Amino acid sequence: MGSLEADDPTVLEWAAQQGRVVLIHDVATMTNFAYERMQAGLAMPGLFEVSRRVSVGLAIEEILLIAECSREGEWEGQVRFLPLR
Repeated sequence: MGSLEADDPTVLEWAAQQGRVVLIHDVATMTNFAYERMQAGLAMPGLFEVSRRVSVGLAIEEILLIAECSREGEWEGQVRFLPLR
């Protein structure tokens, strides 16, 4: 899948099929589609919206922390915002 050409629902469907958590900056539309998937009872392995105001270094630290400390499936059906603090 070419991510630059895929719309939000397609990205979320691909992520669900692959068991991948999605990281985005696009809180305007992607989160709505994620909530719609959950309301429809569809798989949604997790979505993290990274604020554009967060420095790249802090964003990387938080993503690494989440990746290292999370259990498989822990973020299923959740929409979270970074930074976590």
